[in-house]
Amino acid sequence: MIDRQEPVQRALVVHPLRGDESISRDPDLRLIEACGLAEALDLEVIDGRLEPVRQVRPGTYFGTGKMEEVKALCGQGQADVLILDDQLSPVQQRNLEKELQVKVVDRTGLILEIFARRARTREGRLQVELARLSYERSRLVKTWTHLERQRGGTGKTGGPGERQIELDRRMIADKILKLKKELEEVKRTRALQRASRKRVPYPVVALVGYTNAGKSTLFNRAASATVLAKDMPFATLDTTLRAVRTPSGRDIILSDTVGFITDLPTELVAAFRATLEEVAQADLLVHVRDIAHAESDNQRRDVNDVLERVLADHETRPPLIEAWNKMDCLDEAGAAFVRARAQASGLDGSVRGICVSALNGEGLGDLFALIDQELSLDARPLDLVIGPEQGAARAWLYRKGAVRHEETDERGYTHVHVRLTADDAARFVAQWPQILSEVPFGPLGIIPEPVHFLQT
Repeated sequence: MIDRQEPVQRALVVHPLRGDESISRDPDLRLIEACGLAEALDLEVIDGRLEPVRQVRPGTYFGTGKMEEVKALCGQGQADVLILDDQLSPVQQRNLEKELQVKVVDRTGLILEIFARRARTREGRLQVELARLSYERSRLVKTWTHLERQRGGTGKTGGPGERQIELDRRMIADKILKLKKELEEVKRTRALQRASRKRVPYPVVALVGYTNAGKSTLFNRAASATVLAKDMPFATLDTTLRAVRTPSGRDIILSDTVGFITDLPTELVAAFRATLEEVAQADLLVHVRDIAHAESDNQRRDVNDVLERVLADHETRPPLIEAWNKMDCLDEAGAAFVRARAQASGLDGSVRGICVSALNGEGLGDLFALIDQELSLDARPLDLVIGPEQGAARAWLYRKGAVRHEETDERGYTHVHVRLTADDAARFVAQWPQILSEVPFGPLGIIPEPVHFLQT
């Protein structure tokens, strides 16, 4: 019987300790994260090392002495792959592979490979392929120097033609252009879908955060969905939307998005711009944080940096709140400390945080109460008089969670006190302009003349 299963590749993971590196991140945790990324590709991590690098060499990254040390490590463990947790230039990557005689993958290549494996939808595959080609285009340097120019023309008089590297560059450029056109169509389709959702007056709440912070688990619990949720980096790449009703009765659209990570490759941010538009166009962002992680505050800073890049071209930024997830992973003293921090959050103008556990449901009621509150910040009070034949209007208001008080008079007319945002009020006016009124509640039985509030 023939064994067709591919052999498991053995990987040595190295996180360089550079002299110019920020000391705000714990190197040991960065190494653990890099090992987790390697394991997400089904690589067998034989060793993980922190290696001091005083100066990065432009040609080989490592100096001569350090190169010999790494070469010995690869040989001792019989590694097939060296994972270097840093950005490598094409020349550095080629020279390292030549010297070490193993496959060399930098942080960007590692993340791109994970994305390539996890993408499921056509849109996700397009975005990953565009990012991969943009990354590999610069890595054709001297790959084909063993091939001469191909002869142009016919016979002996033809001049020199294109080198193989020039042909490959042109093919990649053509492919990138084609992918960009296809992604523009995806972007146009998403814009139409967003416009369609706006006609159905549901606000969009997008879950954002560091990879493996628990966004998909929270999404599944809140929306009764079955999105893949695993303890691994980048389990979610494709945006998923579900309609959710909050405890107040408000209907919202909850969006699960791709996770962010430290040093997220520029190619991925650019390629996933169509997907990340869901974040930019959301009415509210919920930053899901792994509050039990030792680097939670640094991860928060990394997520905010990526959001700045994503929202750089937009005039306004959606409001943001934080869901401090994985409370179930803390001991009693740690949980008490985090709850005290959450209670004090927002008092000094900082982002408001709510303690939750997506795994057991703790705090989700408080989270959605805060979501309701944030979505109602720009709402204005209105008094409406709804006739017996206008049940659809009353149901619409309840779906929005806008009703604060109602009474019914002896004629069957319902006097309703609501809070509506300007956008929702405009939608209500478009459908039921004859019943909108801004007059205060009068005695029951007296039906005020409807007044169109947009005319005031």
